[in-house]
Amino acid sequence: MIKEDIEPASEEFESLIGAEGDRWSYTARQTEILEGLKQKAKDQGLWNFWLTDSERGYGLSTVEYAYLAEQMGKAHLGAETFNCSAPDTGNMEVLERYGNDEHKEKWLKPLLNGEIRSAYLMTEPGVASSDATNMRMSCVRDGDEYVLNGEKWWSSGAGDPRCKVYITMVYTPDANRPRHQQHSMILVDADTPGVTKLRAMEVFGNDDAPHGHLHLKFENVRVPAENLLLGEGRGFEISQGRLGPGRIHHCMRAIGQAEKALELMCKRSLEREAFGKKLAQLGANYDIIAECRMEIEQARLLCLKAAWMMDQGDPRAAAPWISQIKVVAPRVALKVTDEAMQMFGGAGMSQDTPLAKSWTHLRTLRHADGPDAVHRRQVARKELRKYTQEKV
Repeated sequence: MIKEDIEPASEEFESLIGAEGDRWSYTARQTEILEGLKQKAKDQGLWNFWLTDSERGYGLSTVEYAYLAEQMGKAHLGAETFNCSAPDTGNMEVLERYGNDEHKEKWLKPLLNGEIRSAYLMTEPGVASSDATNMRMSCVRDGDEYVLNGEKWWSSGAGDPRCKVYITMVYTPDANRPRHQQHSMILVDADTPGVTKLRAMEVFGNDDAPHGHLHLKFENVRVPAENLLLGEGRGFEISQGRLGPGRIHHCMRAIGQAEKALELMCKRSLEREAFGKKLAQLGANYDIIAECRMEIEQARLLCLKAAWMMDQGDPRAAAPWISQIKVVAPRVALKVTDEAMQMFGGAGMSQDTPLAKSWTHLRTLRHADGPDAVHRRQVARKELRKYTQEKV
């Protein structure tokens, strides 16, 4: 279905962005394309693969889902066709695990049905969010409500007109709690008064409309107290459970993008000639293609190991493996995509191939869900603990 239906449909879908003047809405044809693909997936029972260990899901392990996520990464609409898009997958998991019956009816049910979208609000412009304990969006209890003030940016999906809920990390300090229990997670209806969409964050000059990553401002935003999940100080507990599987999903989709780039590179190298030879026979292209194949295989196996570790049920033990793949997979996919762009020459940087868009996504992924440096630090600390009893 991905090769025959989703890839060509994705090309038409992307060509229509802003076709009617408003980049932040979907044209009738885009809606027809997307909803048609989703209905076809539903009709075949190919829906909500990502939801492991749940009666609502497909019954897959993280390892099993990883193979599917790789295939979805090969097309722009791949993940959404099967209702497996970020940030919705992680948000649905949060709602299922920690939401009350009202939350589930209002947001989880339509999310599971693919009727609405959601956003996850974590990073902030005023602090170094690579250390998440820095986050300072104020959340103060006032009777039966919490009042929120502050700014969030890189809020993926907040620009989508279908986005109905923000799952938001907030600062609820208490001197009697330790450092990682100073934050909480709260559900904010996207239509709540006081939330202002300041701007779309551009990625290498692209606003990624109509889905988008927004910079939002909260001014005296009042949220029902029951929308706070688990209780004050439990934000990191929730976020780590959410981000672990999501990072694996991102990485396996990145491997799918690398596979697609390698496929395009190989076909191009055999179709084009220069200086009387096929491109494959020129320079170091044999070596480049071979190295790409080997590095993709290594990255995939490491990702599957991280997925297997997650399936063992100990998130703490899985964490360093997830950090490893979070560094390796985007880096490998970025390299393969860059080599493919080089093989295509000027066309590789244009809209005539998916490579340039893929490159920008992969380069951005080296920051999303934690930058490379933070994950390398975690890997190194785990390694050094084998040789010392001291904290490192």
